[in-house]
Amino acid sequence: MRRTLPACLLVTALLLSGCAADEQDPSVPSAGDDRAVGHIHGLGVDPADDTLYVATHHGLFHIDDTSGPRRVADRWQDTMAFTVVGPGHFLASGHPDLREDLPPHLGLIESTDAGETWQPLALHGEADFHILEQVGEDLYAYDATSGRLLVTQDHKSFDEVARLPLLSVTADPDDSNTLLATTNQGRLMEIDANTGTAKEVPGPTLALLDTTPEDEVVGIDAAGTIRVRDDAGEVWKRRGAIGGEPAAFITTDGEWYAATQDQVFRSDDDGDTWTRVL
Repeated sequence: MRRTLPACLLVTALLLSGCAADEQDPSVPSAGDDRAVGHIHGLGVDPADDTLYVATHHGLFHIDDTSGPRRVADRWQDTMAFTVVGPGHFLASGHPDLREDLPPHLGLIESTDAGETWQPLALHGEADFHILEQVGEDLYAYDATSGRLLVTQDHKSFDEVARLPLLSVTADPDDSNTLLATTNQGRLMEIDANTGTAKEVPGPTLALLDTTPEDEVVGIDAAGTIRVRDDAGEVWKRRGAIGGEPAAFITTDGEWYAATQDQVFRSDDDGDTWTRVL
């Protein structure tokens, strides 16, 4: 492990080099590796059955409590960004299964059958979204090819919000016009969703952020330690830790999930303790 790197550089080296490595790897694993999840990019829980989906460099996997990971629809697409917006309704982005004759950047794609099939929605062949975050009626999408944070309501036309290197975006529960974000150096930012003005705000160095259904803002740092912002927005209290560098992080009603590059953990006590589920 690269313990000599300061935390801000560790976030940059971990998350940016991880994406570069994925894009340079042209191989498709053999059929014998069908349950090998590989490099994890995203997590989502389908409200249709409250089961977990794991988006990876080698496809989308379904996880339930009765079996190991199952690759969805024998698809191997590199799903860089992933979010669940309704029962069986997923949005994603990334790079295609190499068996498909598709452009290298998928833009915004949609599945309405829990990942069995996907259809292009917008910017097909143009955008490589690494963040997809639904905030009310707005979908915020960060395009890694241009460094632009975009917003859409109809999933077809996009407006630019800001230009800065981002790792995560979430809603600020205290202000509907404000987003909270982390940069590729782990800095905590506030972004005015109307003007695109961004400013650094006090807080710990964090890799990823999320807002809970109870309107708590939660982060995870480069070492995998959970931080929860207090009601005043001034103190970030430590909770438990996943014991590794984070690759994905989400909170749902009653359960939180976090992933390292190749493991997934679940907490049912608001981040105090974590159990490995993959």
